[in-house]
Amino acid sequence: MRDHPRVVMGHGGGGALSAELIENVFLPAFGNGPALAALGDSAALDVGGARIAFSTDSFVVRPLFFPGGSIGDLAVNGTVNDLAMSGARAAWLSCAAILEEGVETAVVARVARALGAAARAAGVEVVTGDTKVVEAGHGDGVYLNTAGIGLIPPGVDIRPQRARPGDVVIVSGEIGLHGVAIMSVREGLEFGVEIESDCAALGGLVAAMLAVTPDLHVLRDPTRGGLAASLHEIASAAGVGVAVRETAVPVPPQVANACAVLGLDPLYVANEGKLVAFVPRDRAEEVLAAMRAHPLGAAAAVIGECVTEHPGMVVARTAFGGTRVVDLPLGEQLPRIC
Repeated sequence: MRDHPRVVMGHGGGGALSAELIENVFLPAFGNGPALAALGDSAALDVGGARIAFSTDSFVVRPLFFPGGSIGDLAVNGTVNDLAMSGARAAWLSCAAILEEGVETAVVARVARALGAAARAAGVEVVTGDTKVVEAGHGDGVYLNTAGIGLIPPGVDIRPQRARPGDVVIVSGEIGLHGVAIMSVREGLEFGVEIESDCAALGGLVAAMLAVTPDLHVLRDPTRGGLAASLHEIASAAGVGVAVRETAVPVPPQVANACAVLGLDPLYVANEGKLVAFVPRDRAEEVLAAMRAHPLGAAAAVIGECVTEHPGMVVARTAFGGTRVVDLPLGEQLPRIC
């Protein structure tokens, strides 16, 4: 905080700067109750004998429309996925729109249609909302905020603190597609093939995994900061080490090529339709099979394990037989991706 007395873009990147801002500014001000202190993708709350998940997220992506989705799709899928990471099936969403003066109403209507279609596809109902307008030059066309509520099934307790040595680490598919898709259209880059975002709602995939066993230890959707940030956050929360086989991580050729050209690490590139799971070893094969039987988990792969060594750290075993530390990113390689 001494080095950054003013907010910089990295504070919104999901890395070390974001964590510092949350820990030093927001948590002390809000009161560090147990639900907030868990710092999960959503809060698990007991209400009237039921256990619900509650989450909120804001979306400031630029451009508003990109290959494979739009800000409207992100606003639904992002919140649905945050709820799914605690095992909940999303039921209701709110939607607040902040519009910039001068944006074409046709653009707003297109965003609204995309949001409504994504909600119907995810099986979730938009039940309340709000609209604000800011002066021209004080926004970027359309910003959205969605909050969601879902029911957590009995016997399900999914949170970062439950990672245990021996857990198998599984990723649901190819990583890096969303970040590279946004980068290609925002910067006008061509990589010989159009790269589409993986934006998708993961509730059905999580339900298929829970049908195998309710004892999934951790689920996380690796959005800002990519797979690296999610693994680091889990290792830190549980006080365990994570060992990853770099060659086992599914990176599609177009993402690998784009990252090689731009000097980026695919492990740090954002996703919007993938999850990483920490699963007890004795149920890992069954869970992996159920994931691969679902369209959104067809390319699921075991990428590593939870270990007692180097607690709080993530280490990757490279293709050359060496190891490297996968640290928490400072900010983000590409801001404004969600």
